[in-house]
Amino acid sequence: MKLRQIQTRFMLHLDPVLLAALGAFMFISLVLLYSASDGNWMRVLGQLGNILVAFIAMWLVANMPLHWLMRSAVPIYVFGMLLLVAVALFGEISHGARRWLNIGVATIQPSELMKIAVPLMMAWYFEKNEATLKLRNYFVATILLLLPLILIVRQPDLGTTILIWASGFYVLFLAGLSWRVMIGLTLAAVASAPFLWSMLHDYQRHRILMLLDPSQDALGKGYHTIQGMIAVGSGGILGKGYMNGTQTHLDFLPERTTDFIFAVWSEEFGLIGSILLLGLYVVVIGRGFIITANASTYFTRLMAGSITLTFFTYAFVNMGMVSGILPVVGVPLPLISYGGTSLLTLMLGFGMLMSIHTHKKLVKT
Repeated sequence: MKLRQIQTRFMLHLDPVLLAALGAFMFISLVLLYSASDGNWMRVLGQLGNILVAFIAMWLVANMPLHWLMRSAVPIYVFGMLLLVAVALFGEISHGARRWLNIGVATIQPSELMKIAVPLMMAWYFEKNEATLKLRNYFVATILLLLPLILIVRQPDLGTTILIWASGFYVLFLAGLSWRVMIGLTLAAVASAPFLWSMLHDYQRHRILMLLDPSQDALGKGYHTIQGMIAVGSGGILGKGYMNGTQTHLDFLPERTTDFIFAVWSEEFGLIGSILLLGLYVVVIGRGFIITANASTYFTRLMAGSITLTFFTYAFVNMGMVSGILPVVGVPLPLISYGGTSLLTLMLGFGMLMSIHTHKKLVKT
């Protein structure tokens, strides 16, 4: 009886559909990493450790009452901003970017925290002003979004900037930002394109140009895009078979355990495998939308919707990047690519989704 009570208590705030889908993703990740790393068990065991930590974090957040999430919004956002300032002042430089902060026991990437902190803070702000929402409230929320983006784009980290911008934009959209305002902002962005282009780093401009014609620098800036497209296309309908991908195992495919792991999957399992993987993503996204639709409060609807749509953006940007329809921006394939920080951030988001689904009543604070 006690064992059953422990099992019930452990599973009480875990959504079974999301849990099953996430478990499938983790299994695929470990199996695919073994192939992508040429049978490197240390790589696989390292990711297994990342998965265990991420699942523990997800469980803790899933069991967190919703009013705790609301109370944590401001402290997490302020703490994340302080870390970003610390990165700008004292961060470690690697591959020409200042994105990491050494805290003694580990080296962390604070920008990852803002993928959760920004929509959490914006949802909290809109919840506090729900009864009297006016245009100035959307302006203040936009400032809350732009402050971390300014620090992150200077690191530079275009991929993380895009994802955080998307998470914040989705909160603005779900909070009811007028279509007229969004169209005006879009036209303003188009008009300012020459100015924005001048602000980009040389390598970022090259990536965009390579999207139009990667063959103009096939062994340089266009190499990643070309090899990704070759790997995806060479898989055909059924694929070349597990651990039989030539682009992968002959070392043509770059970053094959991280950003370009979708190309490994497509080459080895073909179109059918890619459709099945896309179907698994659709299950997670669809479940996220169901949780969003059934959320009991304004705050939880904004958070659940932003988390779900950001996850969709995460997957779309990576697959588009690997397939050659988007520039290479350094976004890993969610829940599949090797890495601990991005996986932890994603699982924290899913923990919030589960908490929103199982804690129906939000205690006002």
